[in-house]
Amino acid sequence: MTKRHQPAIYNIAAHGGFADALAQGLIDRFGKDPLGLARGLVILPNNRARRAVHDAFVRLSEDGLLLSQMAVIGDLELDESIGVAIDRGELALDIPPSIDPLDRLLMIARLIESESAARGRALLSKEALRLAREFARTLDQLTVEEIALKELFEIDVEPDLSSHWQDSLAFFRIIAEKWQEKLGEMGVVDEATRRNALFNQSVMTWKAAPPDHFVVAAGITTSAPAIARFLRAIAFLPDGMVVLPDLDMVMDDEEWDMLGPFAPDPDSGQTKRAQETHPQYHMKLLLERMSIARAEIMRWPRTGTSGAAAKRSRALSHAFAIPKLTSRWQSLDGKDRSLAGVQLVEARNSAEEAQIVALLAREALETAERRVAIITPDRGLAGRIAVHLERWMISADDSAGQPLSKKPQGIFFLSLLSAVTDGFPPAEFLALLKHPLVRAGDERRDWLTKVRKLDLLMRGPRQAPGLSGIDSLFGSEDYRTKKLRDEVFPWWQDVRAIFAPAEKALGGAMNWAQILAEIRELADMLTGGQVWAGPAGRQLADFLSDMEERAALGPIKILPREIASYFETFLAAIPVRPPYGGHPRIALYGLLEARLQQADLVICCGLNEGSWPQAITPDPWLAPMVRKSMGLPAQERQIGLSAHDLVGAMGAQNVVLTRAKRDGSGPAIASRFLLRLKAMCGDNLKEHAFAADWAQRIDRPDKLIRIEQPAPEPSAEQRMVKLSVTDVDRLIADPFAFYAGKIMGFKSLDMIDDEPSAAWRGSIIHDILDKWAKEDDYDPDALKRRAEAFLNERSSHPLMRTLWAPRLMEGLIWIAETVARQREEGRTPIISEQRGAANIAGVELSGRADRIDRMPDGGIGIVDYKTGKPPSNKQVKEGFALQLGLLGAIAEKGDFGGLSGKASGFEYWSLAKKGGDDNFGYIDSPTNPRSSQRIEADQMVDHAVEKFTTAINNYILGDEPMTAKLHPEYAPYGDYDQLMRLEEWYGRAPDPSTGEGDHE
Repeated sequence: MTKRHQPAIYNIAAHGGFADALAQGLIDRFGKDPLGLARGLVILPNNRARRAVHDAFVRLSEDGLLLSQMAVIGDLELDESIGVAIDRGELALDIPPSIDPLDRLLMIARLIESESAARGRALLSKEALRLAREFARTLDQLTVEEIALKELFEIDVEPDLSSHWQDSLAFFRIIAEKWQEKLGEMGVVDEATRRNALFNQSVMTWKAAPPDHFVVAAGITTSAPAIARFLRAIAFLPDGMVVLPDLDMVMDDEEWDMLGPFAPDPDSGQTKRAQETHPQYHMKLLLERMSIARAEIMRWPRTGTSGAAAKRSRALSHAFAIPKLTSRWQSLDGKDRSLAGVQLVEARNSAEEAQIVALLAREALETAERRVAIITPDRGLAGRIAVHLERWMISADDSAGQPLSKKPQGIFFLSLLSAVTDGFPPAEFLALLKHPLVRAGDERRDWLTKVRKLDLLMRGPRQAPGLSGIDSLFGSEDYRTKKLRDEVFPWWQDVRAIFAPAEKALGGAMNWAQILAEIRELADMLTGGQVWAGPAGRQLADFLSDMEERAALGPIKILPREIASYFETFLAAIPVRPPYGGHPRIALYGLLEARLQQADLVICCGLNEGSWPQAITPDPWLAPMVRKSMGLPAQERQIGLSAHDLVGAMGAQNVVLTRAKRDGSGPAIASRFLLRLKAMCGDNLKEHAFAADWAQRIDRPDKLIRIEQPAPEPSAEQRMVKLSVTDVDRLIADPFAFYAGKIMGFKSLDMIDDEPSAAWRGSIIHDILDKWAKEDDYDPDALKRRAEAFLNERSSHPLMRTLWAPRLMEGLIWIAETVARQREEGRTPIISEQRGAANIAGVELSGRADRIDRMPDGGIGIVDYKTGKPPSNKQVKEGFALQLGLLGAIAEKGDFGGLSGKASGFEYWSLAKKGGDDNFGYIDSPTNPRSSQRIEADQMVDHAVEKFTTAINNYILGDEPMTAKLHPEYAPYGDYDQLMRLEEWYGRAPDPSTGEGDHE
């Protein structure tokens, strides 16, 4: 073969439809011979590009083809693997093997952890792992850019750096030096070093003995020096060709030269800043490293049919001009700023944006053979779009995949770690037990039944940590949950036996290998092996197997509470890509996967700052000044790559650009790329005429349902329920809540891991005071001892007890002192926590008195303990707090365990603070003579009976509707607000035309 003197390097413009154009051009050139294509090698950047070119060959072949070998060399800067076609044995004989990536990460993390400890700064294992990943990334950038590590030790920039950057640089040098020593001892090299060597050896081999078949490198844009030399070698092969994607051939030479990079000024030594955020910068850098002038680039002889008109490329070239030249926009002709075929949609929020994108994709499928590509770097948005598409039973291939930490298997595994390592907190533990993978199959129904009963026991404030804390729930003296405890206890014993070994392994000396084995065995036991099923399960199993094999490389010192976040760092970096088999005409792509893809309709989503382009992540090791001094790419170069991705995507015939004006955190800022397009095109960038309206109408019902204020009318039989004094206030203020609780039987539940509620605190106070009265005969010292015993032995969580203990102790001490003083004054407590009943107004009324005293005048004193503020006198007088009066009525018309008599005292004993007083505890009474809303003591019972009788005649013996929130100012509890659909009718503004409320 004769050596070529001119490079064979071509370009396919953004509007050219890269895959189809490449395939058709190769068919034209080599397809005449039946074996012509089969003899060649086509080198592509990634697996998705290979599939796109493969599909293009299939579409364009009429009678079938023997395809070329397609190799994926990968993009070194994006951590893709090199293809087997390049890493051949005969090339790699003299090149040391590369270290396993997981070994490398774990070893660097241990090195960082140990060196940090030696410097007196202990790191969390998760932090060491994060720094190790960033260290490896920076080290790879140095290798890819062929910057020798010794240059890191020779630069003298410390005087210009702040102290923390000086420390980071010094620490990086230490870790880098020790890491190179470690690699030398092991006889291996970093993967990036090996790949550079493979490329260099391939270049030398091909120069000495060119292959006897054609070689085409297509779609490769990385500007790494080794790649540049490799592409140059291919361009000069006798049958070699390089085909670039989306090189801007429209840009004039003046602007092209202004992109950079620039040589230092010979006089000042200063280097002019390159335009690294420009979408063509890395392309220009690649050509310069190939020693190829843009004028030598030829146009590929074929153009794909799915591309846009050539004027689209001109408009995009102008839109992404460097800032200094954007003033040219004012003088551009209409044809040079035309974006015909491109439409814009700005949704109100990200949820609406996902709905719009799904609708646009679904509408496109109405046209036969029309293909849709949805491109977004926002994985959350991609997930939402995929869910919306399932409305029409469309399964879209999300080629970027989802992190393993977000898949069911990963969520289960992290929940398991969180539960076991954090002492089995209620929320995490119950979430684990309810996970769909746990006990999947025939036994799941019985399993969930028991878990839900355990859920009921664990509600309210958190119990003590560990399995023993849950055990304490079954030793509780709460009579209300006795039956529930008896049903769950045998099952809980079996469950406890499953988790006990893992708790023990984490409670003693931290043996990393044992921990991994226990967690894997526990996951397998809970799920019956289902956790290892499917693509995500297999990846999780492989990962755990790899970690067990490398147990010796695990963290040097890790606390149990760190383990879950430590593993989450790994799982979040493992993408799970679904197997092929989704909808043949709809694809979801990330930016990397979208390169070289083509479709009839391309929807670019998430065009907001922080998403497209994504936020720049600073290098935690090397300061920007250090990176610049060493010639490393600026972090901002990623912006230029994102811009290049957008330009390539906009080469399709029909393009829709979408963004949301708000995201989950608040108002969103439009992408700088979108703002450029708007600024240049003005009204030429058309908004989609119908998309937003479609999204708003698709879920809008044909008829809006008007929700009236609920007012159920139960039958006379349903109304005849047992009444206690605590039910009466709710019946009068909020009849619907009474109906829901007493007639329908709906009971509110405490939240899981809830703060100590007033009801919970009240039950504890009542229990302590009741035992103090019945067992200690109101001995003041005994009450204090009893409270201290509760705080020390109670199954509640230590943190909760610590926060509540001071208030509890002060309030109880006040009660003990007050009772002792009153006993000296002739007032004697008689009974405690006694239930009584009486027939009043034709119904049986019952109630439990917290305490009943014998007053100095011989009458009965009713005492009600409150942990918070008691009802106001106004509330009592208006009939919305009748408890004290009705208890007095029971004493007069019935009895409390044989005790009866005339009630003359009515008191609330509150353990809270009153006004600006710093002391806990005070007595309040509706009969207080200093109150303007007072009720005379001899009228309290009659007043309560009168209000009670009216309510009974209306709601129990009568047929009055049970109206929701009849007196909302006295119905503060929201236990049944959702049931009564409160937000749909309460507080409506009246319609001026009808006088009625607006019910949308």
